[in-house]
Amino acid sequence: MGRLVLNHSSNIEGLIPILKNLALNINIRSVTPAIISRVKGRSSKLNIRLSVKTISGYKAIARKGKTAQEVFISTDLSKNELKSLLDDYNQS
Repeated sequence: MGRLVLNHSSNIEGLIPILKNLALNINIRSVTPAIISRVKGRSSKLNIRLSVKTISGYKAIARKGKTAQEVFISTDLSKNELKSLLDDYNQS
């Protein structure tokens, strides 16, 4: 079971409950939401997708409305396994 690192006082609405559930997975060491930014496109619902591989896992991008937030996931899962796990949360 991993841990959720809450460094910021603000996060995208609805993101923290999803990240808490993600951190409960035995293969996840830590989940850290990071920089929030404005984007040009518009996403009607919260969507999390994998971006790039990092030293300890992967960087993901969470988007809702015109806001995007980086999320760093420390894990030993492969990209396809983690993508499948995130797809389950995107559909709920």
